[in-house]
Amino acid sequence: MPGRVRKAQSAMEYLMTYGWAILIIAVVLGALFQLGVFNSGTFSPRAPPGACQVFRPNGPNNVQFVNLEGVCSGELPQYVAQLKFNSGGIISAGNQSDLQVQKITLAAWINPVGINTWMLVAEYQYGGWGTFYMAQPPGTSYIAFGVGNGGTYAETPALNSNQWYFLTGIYDGSTISIYLDGTNESHTSFAGPLTYNTVKTMSIGSGQGFNEWNGTLANIQLYNTTLSANEIQALYLEGVGGAPIKLSNLVGWWPLNGNANDYSGNDNNGQASGSGVSYTSQWAAGYTPP
Repeated sequence: MPGRVRKAQSAMEYLMTYGWAILIIAVVLGALFQLGVFNSGTFSPRAPPGACQVFRPNGPNNVQFVNLEGVCSGELPQYVAQLKFNSGGIISAGNQSDLQVQKITLAAWINPVGINTWMLVAEYQYGGWGTFYMAQPPGTSYIAFGVGNGGTYAETPALNSNQWYFLTGIYDGSTISIYLDGTNESHTSFAGPLTYNTVKTMSIGSGQGFNEWNGTLANIQLYNTTLSANEIQALYLEGVGGAPIKLSNLVGWWPLNGNANDYSGNDNNGQASGSGVSYTSQWAAGYTPP
Protein backbone atom coordinates (compact mmCIF):
# COMPACT_ATOMS: atom_id res chain seq x y z
CA MET A 1 0.00 0.00 0.00
CA PRO A 2 2.74 2.52 0.84
CA GLY A 3 4.27 1.74 -2.56
CA ARG A 4 1.05 2.69 -4.31
CA VAL A 5 0.91 5.96 -2.37
CA ARG A 6 4.48 6.75 -3.37
CA LYS A 7 3.64 6.04 -7.05
CA ALA A 8 0.57 8.27 -6.91
CA GLN A 9 2.58 11.01 -5.26
CA SER A 10 5.29 10.73 -7.91
CA ALA A 11 2.67 10.94 -10.65
CA MET A 12 1.18 14.08 -9.13
CA GLU A 13 4.60 15.64 -8.78
CA TYR A 14 5.28 14.84 -12.44
CA LEU A 15 2.04 16.47 -13.52
CA MET A 16 2.70 19.53 -11.38
CA THR A 17 6.23 19.84 -12.75
CA TYR A 18 5.44 19.42 -16.44
CA GLY A 19 1.76 20.35 -16.62
CA TRP A 20 2.42 24.11 -16.84
CA ALA A 21 5.02 23.55 -19.56
CA ILE A 22 2.55 21.48 -21.58
CA LEU A 23 -0.15 24.13 -21.12
CA ILE A 24 2.21 26.92 -22.26
CA ILE A 25 3.22 24.91 -25.35
CA ALA A 26 -0.47 24.37 -26.19
CA VAL A 27 -1.19 28.10 -25.87
CA VAL A 28 1.79 28.99 -28.09
CA LEU A 29 0.76 26.45 -30.72
CA GLY A 30 -2.78 27.86 -30.68
CA ALA A 31 -1.47 31.40 -31.18
CA LEU A 32 0.77 30.32 -34.06
CA PHE A 33 -2.18 28.57 -35.69
CA GLN A 34 -4.26 31.75 -35.44
CA LEU A 35 -1.45 33.75 -37.03
CA GLY A 36 -1.44 31.40 -40.03
CA VAL A 37 1.97 29.86 -39.34
CA PHE A 38 0.55 26.39 -39.97
CA ASN A 39 -1.53 27.47 -42.95
CA SER A 40 -0.51 25.36 -45.94
CA GLY A 41 -0.27 28.56 -47.96
CA THR A 42 2.53 29.75 -45.69
CA PHE A 43 4.85 27.06 -47.02
CA SER A 44 3.86 27.31 -50.68
CA PRO A 45 6.24 28.90 -53.21
CA ARG A 46 5.79 32.68 -53.36
CA ALA A 47 5.76 34.56 -56.64
CA PRO A 48 7.93 37.71 -56.74
CA PRO A 49 6.49 40.98 -58.15
CA GLY A 50 5.93 40.75 -61.88
CA ALA A 51 6.44 36.98 -62.04
CA CYS A 52 3.42 36.76 -64.35
CA GLN A 53 2.24 39.48 -66.72
CA VAL A 54 0.32 40.04 -69.92
CA PHE A 55 2.38 40.59 -73.07
CA ARG A 56 0.92 42.74 -75.86
CA PRO A 57 3.40 42.65 -78.75
CA ASN A 58 1.59 45.45 -80.61
CA GLY A 59 1.39 47.81 -77.65
CA PRO A 60 -1.15 48.84 -74.98
CA ASN A 61 -4.85 48.19 -75.69
CA ASN A 62 -4.01 46.06 -78.75
CA VAL A 63 -5.48 42.57 -78.46
CA GLN A 64 -3.66 40.83 -81.32
CA PHE A 65 -1.46 37.94 -80.15
CA VAL A 66 -1.95 38.91 -76.49
CA ASN A 67 -0.73 36.23 -74.08
CA LEU A 68 0.59 35.56 -70.58
CA GLU A 69 4.32 35.46 -69.89
CA GLY A 70 6.24 34.19 -66.88
CA VAL A 71 5.15 31.87 -64.09
CA CYS A 72 1.36 32.08 -64.26
CA SER A 73 0.21 28.88 -62.54
CA GLY A 74 -1.32 30.47 -59.45
CA GLU A 75 1.67 30.73 -57.09
CA LEU A 76 0.86 32.75 -54.00
CA PRO A 77 2.21 36.33 -54.06
CA GLN A 78 5.05 37.40 -51.83
CA TYR A 79 3.14 40.52 -50.82
CA VAL A 80 -0.33 42.04 -50.70
CA ALA A 81 -1.37 45.66 -50.19
CA GLN A 82 -2.12 46.70 -46.61
CA LEU A 83 -4.26 49.79 -46.00
CA LYS A 84 -5.32 51.60 -42.86
CA PHE A 85 -8.61 53.36 -42.23
CA ASN A 86 -8.50 57.13 -41.77
CA SER A 87 -4.90 57.37 -42.96
CA GLY A 88 -5.20 59.16 -46.30
CA GLY A 89 -3.84 56.13 -48.13
CA ILE A 90 -4.93 55.60 -51.74
CA ILE A 91 -3.68 53.90 -54.91
CA SER A 92 -4.54 55.84 -58.08
CA ALA A 93 -4.09 54.04 -61.38
CA GLY A 94 -3.88 55.11 -64.98
CA ASN A 95 -6.21 56.52 -67.58
CA GLN A 96 -8.33 53.71 -68.97
CA SER A 97 -9.29 55.44 -72.21
CA ASP A 98 -10.67 52.22 -73.71
CA LEU A 99 -13.34 51.74 -71.01
CA GLN A 100 -16.19 53.64 -72.69
CA VAL A 101 -18.37 50.53 -72.40
CA GLN A 102 -21.61 49.41 -70.80
CA LYS A 103 -20.42 45.95 -69.73
CA ILE A 104 -17.82 45.60 -66.99
CA THR A 105 -16.33 43.11 -64.53
CA LEU A 106 -14.35 44.08 -61.42
CA ALA A 107 -12.69 41.32 -59.39
CA ALA A 108 -10.69 41.57 -56.14
CA TRP A 109 -9.37 39.53 -53.23
CA ILE A 110 -10.11 41.30 -49.93
CA ASN A 111 -9.49 40.78 -46.22
CA PRO A 112 -11.24 43.36 -43.99
CA VAL A 113 -10.01 44.29 -40.52
CA GLY A 114 -13.22 45.64 -39.05
CA ILE A 115 -15.88 47.36 -41.10
CA ASN A 116 -16.18 51.13 -41.41
CA THR A 117 -18.51 53.49 -43.27
CA TRP A 118 -18.08 53.56 -47.07
CA MET A 119 -14.82 51.65 -46.87
CA LEU A 120 -13.67 51.36 -50.50
CA VAL A 121 -12.18 48.40 -52.34
CA ALA A 122 -12.00 50.09 -55.74
CA GLU A 123 -13.86 52.53 -57.98
CA TYR A 124 -13.66 53.98 -61.46
CA GLN A 125 -14.19 57.71 -61.08
CA TYR A 126 -15.94 60.16 -63.32
CA GLY A 127 -16.64 62.85 -60.73
CA GLY A 128 -18.13 62.98 -57.25
CA TRP A 129 -19.10 59.30 -57.46
CA GLY A 130 -17.66 56.37 -59.33
CA THR A 131 -18.96 55.15 -62.63
CA PHE A 132 -18.81 51.86 -60.73
CA TYR A 133 -17.46 50.95 -57.31
CA MET A 134 -17.00 48.16 -54.77
CA ALA A 135 -17.36 49.33 -51.18
CA GLN A 136 -18.97 48.76 -47.79
CA PRO A 137 -22.16 50.83 -47.31
CA PRO A 138 -22.88 52.67 -44.02
CA GLY A 139 -24.07 50.62 -41.06
CA THR A 140 -23.44 47.24 -42.70
CA SER A 141 -20.94 44.38 -42.66
CA TYR A 142 -21.30 43.46 -46.32
CA ILE A 143 -19.67 44.67 -49.53
CA ALA A 144 -21.67 46.23 -52.35
CA PHE A 145 -20.97 46.52 -56.05
CA GLY A 146 -22.77 49.50 -57.56
CA VAL A 147 -22.91 51.74 -60.58
CA GLY A 148 -24.07 55.31 -61.09
CA ASN A 149 -24.50 57.69 -58.17
CA GLY A 150 -24.20 55.20 -55.33
CA GLY A 151 -27.83 54.30 -54.70
CA THR A 152 -28.13 51.13 -56.80
CA TYR A 153 -26.04 48.11 -55.92
CA ALA A 154 -25.95 44.37 -55.30
CA GLU A 155 -24.50 43.16 -52.02
CA THR A 156 -22.83 40.13 -50.42
CA PRO A 157 -23.94 38.47 -47.18
CA ALA A 158 -22.30 39.75 -43.98
CA LEU A 159 -18.53 39.26 -43.99
CA ASN A 160 -16.18 38.42 -41.14
CA SER A 161 -13.08 40.37 -40.21
CA ASN A 162 -9.64 38.83 -40.77
CA GLN A 163 -10.82 36.45 -43.47
CA TRP A 164 -9.98 36.41 -47.18
CA TYR A 165 -12.79 36.64 -49.75
CA PHE A 166 -12.95 36.79 -53.53
CA LEU A 167 -15.41 39.37 -54.85
CA THR A 168 -16.58 39.89 -58.42
CA GLY A 169 -18.88 42.69 -59.52
CA ILE A 170 -20.69 42.48 -62.86
CA TYR A 171 -22.69 45.01 -64.86
CA ASP A 172 -24.14 43.76 -68.15
CA GLY A 173 -25.96 46.93 -69.25
CA SER A 174 -29.17 46.25 -67.31
CA THR A 175 -28.33 44.17 -64.23
CA ILE A 176 -25.81 44.61 -61.42
CA SER A 177 -24.56 41.36 -59.84
CA ILE A 178 -22.04 40.47 -57.16
CA TYR A 179 -20.31 37.13 -56.61
CA LEU A 180 -18.69 35.98 -53.37
CA ASP A 181 -16.07 33.21 -53.63
CA GLY A 182 -17.36 32.32 -57.08
CA THR A 183 -21.06 32.20 -56.14
CA ASN A 184 -23.68 34.70 -57.33
CA GLU A 185 -25.08 36.26 -54.16
CA SER A 186 -27.43 38.97 -55.40
CA HIS A 187 -28.43 41.12 -58.37
CA THR A 188 -30.51 44.20 -59.05
CA SER A 189 -31.73 46.07 -62.11
CA PHE A 190 -30.15 49.31 -63.25
CA ALA A 191 -31.26 51.40 -66.21
CA GLY A 192 -27.98 52.68 -67.68
CA PRO A 193 -26.16 54.01 -69.47
CA LEU A 194 -23.00 54.44 -67.41
CA THR A 195 -21.51 57.91 -67.38
CA TYR A 196 -17.96 58.58 -68.57
CA ASN A 197 -16.03 61.77 -69.18
CA THR A 198 -12.43 62.91 -69.42
CA VAL A 199 -11.62 61.93 -65.80
CA LYS A 200 -10.75 58.24 -65.97
CA THR A 201 -9.05 57.15 -62.78
CA MET A 202 -9.10 53.75 -61.14
CA SER A 203 -8.86 54.25 -57.37
CA ILE A 204 -7.95 51.35 -55.09
CA GLY A 205 -8.32 51.38 -51.32
CA SER A 206 -9.85 54.87 -51.17
CA GLY A 207 -11.39 57.41 -53.50
CA GLN A 208 -13.51 60.49 -53.93
CA GLY A 209 -16.60 60.13 -51.74
CA PHE A 210 -15.23 57.05 -49.93
CA ASN A 211 -13.13 56.21 -46.87
CA GLU A 212 -9.95 54.15 -46.80
CA TRP A 213 -10.05 50.38 -46.80
CA ASN A 214 -9.01 48.84 -43.50
CA GLY A 215 -7.26 45.54 -44.12
CA THR A 216 -5.53 43.95 -47.08
CA LEU A 217 -6.25 43.79 -50.82
CA ALA A 218 -4.81 41.73 -53.66
CA ASN A 219 -5.22 40.83 -57.33
CA ILE A 220 -7.54 43.56 -58.62
CA GLN A 221 -8.72 42.79 -62.19
CA LEU A 222 -10.82 45.00 -64.47
CA TYR A 223 -12.48 43.87 -67.72
CA ASN A 224 -14.49 45.76 -70.35
CA THR A 225 -16.93 42.86 -70.63
CA THR A 226 -18.96 40.59 -68.38
CA LEU A 227 -17.37 37.32 -67.36
CA SER A 228 -19.62 34.29 -67.24
CA ALA A 229 -20.47 32.41 -64.03
CA ASN A 230 -18.10 29.61 -65.08
CA GLU A 231 -15.29 32.08 -65.75
CA ILE A 232 -15.79 33.72 -62.35
CA GLN A 233 -15.71 30.32 -60.67
CA ALA A 234 -12.51 29.51 -62.56
CA LEU A 235 -10.90 32.76 -61.36
CA TYR A 236 -11.84 31.95 -57.78
CA LEU A 237 -10.40 28.44 -57.98
CA GLU A 238 -7.07 29.91 -59.17
CA GLY A 239 -6.72 31.51 -55.73
CA VAL A 240 -5.28 34.83 -54.65
CA GLY A 241 -2.31 34.43 -57.02
CA GLY A 242 -4.42 33.60 -60.06
CA ALA A 243 -3.79 35.15 -63.48
CA PRO A 244 -6.52 36.94 -65.49
CA ILE A 245 -8.61 35.21 -68.13
CA LYS A 246 -10.23 36.62 -71.28
CA LEU A 247 -7.11 38.68 -71.96
CA SER A 248 -8.58 40.45 -74.98
CA ASN A 249 -11.02 42.22 -72.62
CA LEU A 250 -8.60 42.87 -69.78
CA VAL A 251 -8.25 46.60 -69.04
CA GLY A 252 -6.14 46.55 -65.87
CA TRP A 253 -4.50 44.01 -63.59
CA TRP A 254 -3.05 45.13 -60.26
CA PRO A 255 -1.78 42.10 -58.28
CA LEU A 256 -0.55 44.52 -55.56
CA ASN A 257 2.35 42.13 -55.03
CA GLY A 258 4.86 44.61 -53.67
CA ASN A 259 3.85 47.49 -55.95
CA ALA A 260 0.86 49.10 -57.69
CA ASN A 261 1.98 48.33 -61.24
CA ASP A 262 -0.51 47.30 -63.90
CA TYR A 263 0.52 43.95 -65.38
CA SER A 264 -2.22 43.89 -68.04
CA GLY A 265 0.15 45.34 -70.64
CA ASN A 266 -2.02 48.49 -70.88
CA ASP A 267 0.33 50.79 -68.92
CA ASN A 268 -2.22 51.71 -66.25
CA ASN A 269 0.37 51.70 -63.49
CA GLY A 270 -0.81 52.83 -60.08
CA GLN A 271 0.83 55.11 -57.57
CA ALA A 272 0.36 54.89 -53.81
CA SER A 273 0.05 58.03 -51.73
CA GLY A 274 -0.66 58.74 -48.09
CA SER A 275 0.79 57.03 -45.03
CA GLY A 276 -1.75 54.22 -45.01
CA VAL A 277 -0.50 52.15 -47.96
CA SER A 278 2.18 49.50 -47.52
CA TYR A 279 2.94 45.97 -48.71
CA THR A 280 3.17 43.05 -46.32
CA SER A 281 4.46 39.48 -46.62
CA GLN A 282 2.58 38.45 -43.46
CA TRP A 283 -0.83 37.98 -45.02
CA ALA A 284 -1.60 34.22 -45.06
CA ALA A 285 -3.70 34.20 -41.87
CA GLY A 286 -7.37 33.80 -42.77
CA TYR A 287 -6.58 32.50 -46.26
CA THR A 288 -7.68 29.01 -47.26
CA PRO A 289 -6.79 27.98 -50.84
CA PRO A 290 -9.98 27.20 -52.81
